Amino acid sequence: MHIPDGYLSPSTCAVLYGTAIPFWYVAFARVKRLLRTRLVPLLAVVSAFCFVIMMFNVPLPGGTTGHAVGVGAATVVLGPWASMLSVSIALLIQAVFFGDGGITTLGANCFNMAIVGSLAAHFVYRVVAGRTAITSSRRVLAAALAGYAAINMAALLAACELGIQPLFFKDASGAPLYAPYALHIAIPAMMLGHLTFAGLAELFVSGGVVAYLQRTNPALLGQKASAKSEEEGRAPAATLGWGTTRPLWIRLALLMLLTPLGILAAGTAWGEWGAQDFSDPQMRQQITAASGNIAPPSQRPQGLGRLSALWSAPFPQYAPPFVRHPAFGYVMSAVFGSGLILGLFLLIGRMAGRSGIDVPKASP
Repeated sequence: MHIPDGYLSPSTCAVLYGTAIPFWYVAFARVKRLLRTRLVPLLAVVSAFCFVIMMFNVPLPGGTTGHAVGVGAATVVLGPWASMLSVSIALLIQAVFFGDGGITTLGANCFNMAIVGSLAAHFVYRVVAGRTAITSSRRVLAAALAGYAAINMAALLAACELGIQPLFFKDASGAPLYAPYALHIAIPAMMLGHLTFAGLAELFVSGGVVAYLQRTNPALLGQKASAKSEEEGRAPAATLGWGTTRPLWIRLALLMLLTPLGILAAGTAWGEWGAQDFSDPQMRQQITAASGNIAPPSQRPQGLGRLSALWSAPFPQYAPPFVRHPAFGYVMSAVFGSGLILGLFLLIGRMAGRSGIDVPKASP
């Protein structure tokens, strides 16, 4: 679901960046006050959790792979606006340093997973949870369904964005310039795996996080950036800090040690093939099998090949070049990426604190 560079036309990328920017602005306006409070550790650990959980690939029908996003849990814990920022920062680090998702397509990936995913999760969670107590088992069910809805909405949007490319962007001979498969192939290929295995993974992650917090620290489930206390100008996170989130960081560290399990799933996520894969006979067979037995173009699309070389991540595929053992490299990537996320949140929080100026509150 991380759309790489080259799969979307420049105009599509521009439209999706333009669509995402207003949401980022409003989200930052609503969350900025919290960046000057002790909520920064919670924002950082949730973002790092999303980063790490996306490294756990699961096998999907057709020989492809998928993963949970963590957006359901992020939305329940932080609220939709802070979730948008947290997940977007995780996606930014993935794209820039690890080549998981593209630079030109970052706006699309953030719009799909961070923005629409957070809004979908928030809506489903509010409807199902209702006014039940924080410790109610109904909230676990609500979080699970919220995560399931969020990841499938994101997958559907990604499928549509990929599927419209061959309809509107072709060369003089009619060959696709970017993503090669139209909607009638892209949607079933993407949704089959997400309605089943990937969706269930997100369901269990979201429900599991809420069930764990209910038992260990239910107060964290009430520290949302959209809470009434924040809108009234009070800091809802006054009691939070590093001490409160230390157990979460410890469990995140343990989760990092398990990330090599994510490379056991064979195959490439649908629509995330490298430009060179279109000329590899074995990969062409895998692409065909995962795409309704429709063979890809005999040559890589011209625009895809051109844009795919736009950015070279220093640690592609979470495999640092100086590390010989893939499992150890995967763990190092998880630690490094989480450290970058933490550092970025600390920097943003310090800058917000120095500004000393409240961004005008956006309307809901």
